[in-house]
Amino acid sequence: MLTTNFVTGAPNWLDLGSPDTDAAAAYYGRVFDWSYESAGPEAGGYGFFKLGGSTVAALGPLTDEGASSAWTVYFQTPDAEATAKAVEQGGGTVRVAPFDVMEAGRMACFTDPGGAEFAVWQPAAVAGLEKASDEGALCWAELHTGDPTAAKAFYRGIFGWRSEDMKVPGMTYTVLSTAEGDQQDASFGGVVPLRDESEVPRWIPYFSVTDVDEVVTNTQGAGGSVLMPASDVPDVGRMAWLADPFGAPYAVIKPNPPIQVAA
Repeated sequence: MLTTNFVTGAPNWLDLGSPDTDAAAAYYGRVFDWSYESAGPEAGGYGFFKLGGSTVAALGPLTDEGASSAWTVYFQTPDAEATAKAVEQGGGTVRVAPFDVMEAGRMACFTDPGGAEFAVWQPAAVAGLEKASDEGALCWAELHTGDPTAAKAFYRGIFGWRSEDMKVPGMTYTVLSTAEGDQQDASFGGVVPLRDESEVPRWIPYFSVTDVDEVVTNTQGAGGSVLMPASDVPDVGRMAWLADPFGAPYAVIKPNPPIQVAA
């Protein structure tokens, strides 16, 4: 399961790029009861989504010309420069070379060979998210890609991820785990093939909730949209795919069996 005891390759940060950060902060406040806290005038409009006083995600303005609103998943690295080299050697693209984020840490942004964007965080003063797998927090990261086999090989070369293929109705679902620890306990995400040509390669964050249908209602009431209606998946949970008013996709899930979050 995804925890805040971050190891190499584990999701350790999550942020949203939006064309209207004030509206996005208000929207996610209605959907997840998050509050927003600015990182200060020197942060260029960047700030943090908080839940119960703990950081669960971040928000900032779009910086690339022509960019669409989207969530970016960051993965733990002990060496951002080495990861950038591995990305290039694996056929990926370095969109933003490693750089220091004040005293907080070091980051870099990439695109994998299939076209999905992701980033890495090398911690310093900021270790990463302060909640994971709890109510309203990130609990899973899912890669939607046109070539799951190639994607698994690429990320295995970058982070050493382990994978296990599972047959589900209509497709093969791959469960991803970090290189360290028991493989099942270290699972944090999955890989699925694109459903059709209209879907773009991307990482989708899943947030843990106690009532999926209520969140769907809140999403629609706040101006968001439903990409996949709420449905039950045996031995997984009840889930839905959604999008905020600016088109950034995300998902929610009530896991079954429930996640036991350490105190």
